[in-house]
Amino acid sequence: PHRIWVEGLHDAELLEHVWGDELREIGVVVEPMHGADDLDLAVAAFDPGPERRLGVLLDHLVDGSKESRIAASIRRTHVLVTGHPFVDVWAGVRPRVVGLQAWPDVPRGVPFKQGLCEAVGMPLEGFWPRLRSAVDSFADLEPELVGAVERLIDFVAPPGGGRNGTAV
Repeated sequence: PHRIWVEGLHDAELLEHVWGDELREIGVVVEPMHGADDLDLAVAAFDPGPERRLGVLLDHLVDGSKESRIAASIRRTHVLVTGHPFVDVWAGVRPRVVGLQAWPDVPRGVPFKQGLCEAVGMPLEGFWPRLRSAVDSFADLEPELVGAVERLIDFVAPPGGGRNGTAV
């Protein structure tokens, strides 16, 4: 019954890739929500409670952002909204996994994924599977992303559900 919602398919695939075994062990499902603009309505429809906790991971959760306003509007006991500062989950992967020192700056107004691929000279098609596959563990992710996901897993994990060495 417990869920973690993420902003898109790539976010969900990355969480499954890195944390999938643990999430299955504790019975938590990750679902893409394909944007957060109507998060308040989606949360109300989900109807969280003590036996149905909800964690939400937002991209670009920084002071003054649209995402920070959305997160602040969700005030429910059994919901935790957290996030990372990156404009997209792709930037939460350490660039060294694909041989780069840093991710290039993508100008405002240019779609991030397209701009990133153009800057590194890679086709957009096929880049995500290559990037995701280069991730071996959470050590290949930026600490801000890892911390946000770990907080959500701790929040939605059922008591005694096996998280952090407790009995399953």
